[in-house]
Amino acid sequence: MALMFKKIREDIAIVFERDPAARSTLEVLTTYPGVHALLIHRLAHAFWQIKFYWLGRMISHIGRWFTGIEIHPGATIGRRVFIDHGMGVVIGETAIIEDDCTLYHGVTLGGTSWNKGKRHPTLKQGVVIGAGAKILGPITIGRGAKIGSNAVVVKDVPAKATAVGIPARIVEAEGQTKQKSAVQLPAFNAYAVGRDEDDPMHKNLDQLMLAIKKQNQTIERLEDQIKSLKPRANEDLKLAKAFSHKKKASK
Repeated sequence: MALMFKKIREDIAIVFERDPAARSTLEVLTTYPGVHALLIHRLAHAFWQIKFYWLGRMISHIGRWFTGIEIHPGATIGRRVFIDHGMGVVIGETAIIEDDCTLYHGVTLGGTSWNKGKRHPTLKQGVVIGAGAKILGPITIGRGAKIGSNAVVVKDVPAKATAVGIPARIVEAEGQTKQKSAVQLPAFNAYAVGRDEDDPMHKNLDQLMLAIKKQNQTIERLEDQIKSLKPRANEDLKLAKAFSHKKKASK
């Protein structure tokens, strides 16, 4: 019982830490669907663990109806997890969410197989998933990683990395982060916004366009040089013709 109340206090405290709009404990307890969904899930998960499957599913279904957040009672969720806004969040049966993770509205932790067993993602500690992101399959999102809004992730993401795009690509890895400027971002990044959110494909296209631009400039300089050589070439041609006529006349 003491542990249960401790978890509830942690759920409330984490809201104040990650949402500046939160003003009071009463407001959090009565108006935050993410908090409601987690409280209901803990009850549903408890019944699921003792094999009261129908009751667990029914409680989960009621929670979905009240909050707009669908969490399968079989999912494993750690402490201090924050679901912000929450509408449209779907968390599958074999999903594992470790402590201190944050999920925004529209996030899906889905499966890609009809086979039983582990088929949903694992989020390591401190992961932030931006709005609308889809994490699909039995993959692992490393500790402290960030997934950008609307990304579709189908492969493992290493710790401290940032992934964006469809399909998701790594745009900022841990080693790159250490090499960047000394300006420090907050420990928590709302909506998984990092230092560099550009899609790698866009970066490559930008580099290609820059190379093409430089190539065109080089071609223009060569054309100008060729044009400047034309008058001299005409003079040389006239001299050559004159010399040729002179040589014929001498014969």
